[in-house]
Amino acid sequence: MAFTPQLSTGGTLDAIIVGGGIMGLSTALHAARAGLSVQVLDAGAIGQGASGLNGGQVIPGLKYDPEWLLSHFGKERGEALVDFAASTADAVFDVIRDEKLAVPFTRNGWIQAAHTEAALAAAANRDRQWRARGADVRLLDKADIAAMTGAKGYLGGWLDRRAGVIDPLSYTLELARVASVAGAKVAEQQRVVKLGKEAGFWRVSTQAGADLRARSVVLATNAYTDGLLPGLARTIVPLHSFQIATAPLPAYLAANILPGGQAVSDSRRILIYYRKSPDGRMVLGGRGRLSLPSSAADWAHCERALVRLYPTLAGIAIEKRWYGRVAMTPDHLPHLHEPDKGLLAVVGCQGRGVGLMSALGKRMASYLASGDASQLPFPLSPIRPIPFHAFRQVGVAATIAWYRTLDAFER
Repeated sequence: MAFTPQLSTGGTLDAIIVGGGIMGLSTALHAARAGLSVQVLDAGAIGQGASGLNGGQVIPGLKYDPEWLLSHFGKERGEALVDFAASTADAVFDVIRDEKLAVPFTRNGWIQAAHTEAALAAAANRDRQWRARGADVRLLDKADIAAMTGAKGYLGGWLDRRAGVIDPLSYTLELARVASVAGAKVAEQQRVVKLGKEAGFWRVSTQAGADLRARSVVLATNAYTDGLLPGLARTIVPLHSFQIATAPLPAYLAANILPGGQAVSDSRRILIYYRKSPDGRMVLGGRGRLSLPSSAADWAHCERALVRLYPTLAGIAIEKRWYGRVAMTPDHLPHLHEPDKGLLAVVGCQGRGVGLMSALGKRMASYLASGDASQLPFPLSPIRPIPFHAFRQVGVAATIAWYRTLDAFER
């Protein structure tokens, strides 16, 4: 059963959530379960943004390991963050189970593949830190990773069995459905164009003519953030992640490629990530150009990577190509802002958005219900636009090109 789009009429809501991706829908679901009246407004159709178009990898943790988090945030906040980071994959698979979501998934782990000795040393350090905390992880040697991936060119890697793979579009649509069943209203094609505060309440207006009022507003637009909240869009660098999918693989080829069903991300500067889909296709993605694609040639770097890893797939047709937008912050951490009471914003999933935003949505709902900031795993911080933001994006494009060159020398 699909969700039925609904728009509130009259009255004051507890919360309006701008953005119907994983973050917004997770917040809506848990807020509705807590008894709050909630309206989700999405500028397009549910699932057409990065939440429905991502790589489907459900990876616990953050870009940083436990010891760094403790050093950076201090013992109390650091320990809480490490515990939160460890739980993010559980948040996805628990909601699939508890809400009986119709979402294809496999939970056999995620492999971080190392293509240099330095990357292998980093994997060993990560393995040590997480094993010390009881995580179900394992360091892989060259033979292990060859057997588990069937790919060429890796020296070893790291297996995190807490992780898994989902179909991201099904997951996003199902979150919208169960949020609606729980009582949240979810409306598509409602781009918010005006946001203001009147008599202690937030007033939100959409391009389609809706005019709503709420005690709180959550901006959950992430990489699709625009000028609605001044300065917010300039705190992130939006990047495009391009993906390809092959035709379904014949059995004789599929047998030795990711036989355990794990997802993989490699250690290259411009990383490549891949998995097998439920219908037997090889799905591979990587960082694409900053501008929108104009032809199939814009996915050529993904096709080259596929054949480099799996030479036997050279003759397999590429049947699907797509892209989504991800948001990176300068410190590679999610940022939570509350520039005015009752106005919240979340940006920066750093490529781990499925688990991170699912778990963060539940915490955000607790904060909306209680007003207790200790429910939030990350500290609330001021909005700090990146200096010379327009030039930063030019610099990122140049850096991507340079990193591709360096990666090419490390085959």
